[in-house]
Amino acid sequence: MIRYLTAGESHGPELIGIVEGLPSGLPLSKEYIAKQLTRRQTGYGRGGRMAFEKDTAEIISGVRFGKTMGHPVALKMINRAYKRDEANWPTVMSTVPVSKEIEKITTPRPGHADLTGIQKYRLDDIRPVIERSSARETAMRVACCAPARALLRHFGIQIGGHIIQLGKSGYPSWEASRETADALLDKGAEFLSETADKSEVRCLDDTLSQKMTSEIKLRRKAGSSLGGIYEIVVTGLPAGLGTYVHWDRKLEGLLAQAVMSTQAMKGVEIGLGFESGRRHGHEVHDEITWGGNQYGRKTNRAGGLEGGITTGEPLIIRGVMKPIPTMLKPLKTVDIVTKKSQDTRYERSDVCALPRAVVVVENVIAPVLANAFLEKFGGDSIDEISEHFQSLRS
Repeated sequence: MIRYLTAGESHGPELIGIVEGLPSGLPLSKEYIAKQLTRRQTGYGRGGRMAFEKDTAEIISGVRFGKTMGHPVALKMINRAYKRDEANWPTVMSTVPVSKEIEKITTPRPGHADLTGIQKYRLDDIRPVIERSSARETAMRVACCAPARALLRHFGIQIGGHIIQLGKSGYPSWEASRETADALLDKGAEFLSETADKSEVRCLDDTLSQKMTSEIKLRRKAGSSLGGIYEIVVTGLPAGLGTYVHWDRKLEGLLAQAVMSTQAMKGVEIGLGFESGRRHGHEVHDEITWGGNQYGRKTNRAGGLEGGITTGEPLIIRGVMKPIPTMLKPLKTVDIVTKKSQDTRYERSDVCALPRAVVVVENVIAPVLANAFLEKFGGDSIDEISEHFQSLRS
């Protein structure tokens, strides 16, 4: 089964990743990973770092002649911010003791890991917490998850995402956003995603895109930040992935964990989700059909999952991202040394990271789905998995 680890700090020299469990024979290139990393760096509302941080992940091991060998895949990514300011960061983030006195950060930001982090690890400087809890870590996470996405794509499973709400601008109802997305899904979730990528805010509706962009401009001028709601759609998933047998193997739970493990996420739902609590049963459940020698659903309010198992319908996941807690207009906090009230300090950040977060979540759910796929059709090589897949399908 696929699992991965990341290491590194936001302003350290490099980010490191190791991916284990990929079958042999999977085509994997630096360019494919770079495509996902480039998508992660685009979107209106991004901060200054994105202007010079051009992420690429070097494949160090586990790939030979453009295909995986079944070994762990090791990746590394240079932090250009570290290289760009060699007079500062190599000292501030040195791995060995330094003689120079380093200024300590002592004012934790509300809504960030700053205060809880120093309480947990008994630190007298918030800098280490800032460095590891930063969303910069998601660059390597995307690189680590891209191979799982490539595995799914090899078997016709596609992942796409778009924004449905940014601040106060969004679709008027669940059905309205679904109607817009469903019109594109005949060509697959990747087509939906490519369409969304043409918008600076990754929204499928041009009028809403303009409103969302205006909201970001307004919040930037006010020195504040914005969050919102996004939707991830997965097409091509066969029925029968996942299980209802054990609580820790239900696909909804595993997907929710992947989404909520991403920085700044505060909620997740599958299909109709929270809207289900406002409707009666006949407006929630999907009637079952039979045709073309297979089962189907008249609607897809369940979002492609029932009882922890895929139905064969598109998987629909929605998540909510809170506004970034680092803002030009300060909030009140308490200095951890003097215990006196202070204004928060500004650490370079986005006004709205939602367009970038969509790409991150698209990728972090890939290992979860790939593992469910391998559990059903698994093998040690792409050829073996293909044999199992075709045999069970036929």
